[in-house]
Amino acid sequence: MTVSIRRFTQDEISAWNAHNRTALNGHFLFDRGFMDYHADRFTDASLLITRDGTLLAALPANIDGDTIYSHQGLTFGGLLTGRLSTDATLTLFEDCLNHYRETGARKLIYKPVPTIYHRRPAEADLYCLFRVGAQLIRRDVTTTIDYRLPGELSSRRRRGVGKAQKSGLTVRTDSRWPEFWDILAQTLQERHGVAPVHTLSEIEMLAARFPENIKLFTAEQAGATVAGVVIFETQDVAHAQYIASNRQGRDVGALDLLFSTLITTYQPTKRYFDFGISTEEGGRVLNQGLLTQKEEFGGSAVMQDTYAIAL
Repeated sequence: MTVSIRRFTQDEISAWNAHNRTALNGHFLFDRGFMDYHADRFTDASLLITRDGTLLAALPANIDGDTIYSHQGLTFGGLLTGRLSTDATLTLFEDCLNHYRETGARKLIYKPVPTIYHRRPAEADLYCLFRVGAQLIRRDVTTTIDYRLPGELSSRRRRGVGKAQKSGLTVRTDSRWPEFWDILAQTLQERHGVAPVHTLSEIEMLAARFPENIKLFTAEQAGATVAGVVIFETQDVAHAQYIASNRQGRDVGALDLLFSTLITTYQPTKRYFDFGISTEEGGRVLNQGLLTQKEEFGGSAVMQDTYAIAL
């Protein structure tokens, strides 16, 4: 049996997407309709791994200089595999490293898919990282509710929900992206001096492409949007990708009501509700206030790691 590794090309979009849909650690972020929205910013170096013509694995990646990233334009990446043995995965992983070496790359920055997104256990790549001497260079803490054993809502969060309800706030699934994006952009600029990763036009385009996966929920008072949460939804996870509230929303506990509602809404259909990371400066600084807020909704820590491999 012959294993072949080749660079992804645009005429293989259908094969790539079909594999991603069935991979044990697939995610809509790896659909080429999502990955390629910013293709002009990255030089794609993704790989397809086949054996006797059958697609076994795929690796989302880009190259910058002599460094391969998996992937700079995505929250995480990693080797997307089907029902492969650990031994076979190790062989494929080493074959991928050899392929990149032969093309002149000197380093691989690898961000494995966090376990909460696995359709079934698929951590063979972590063993591969150990075997090739990968170095852990970043560790972020994301806060996640496991619906099988959720934590309790704190008294402070319950008071916030009660305050929001008394203030006449309503929660709705929304399509008024511009109103929320104004709140989000202002919040990020004031607190962190940055802009949202996605522009308004990009998020509207992606939401239109993936209506079952990207959803906006807002809290409104007297018809005005005062807070919102963008959910990136997969088979088992509802992940809060963007969270923001204006001053009016903060005064009345809008995010407490939003999250309380969303946690309840997703409980029948998901295994996890994920609030996102609370770390800064490459994972070395913990935003304690942000972390506490998330943990008071009943979440606990899940790691999101980044590794460097010398090629």
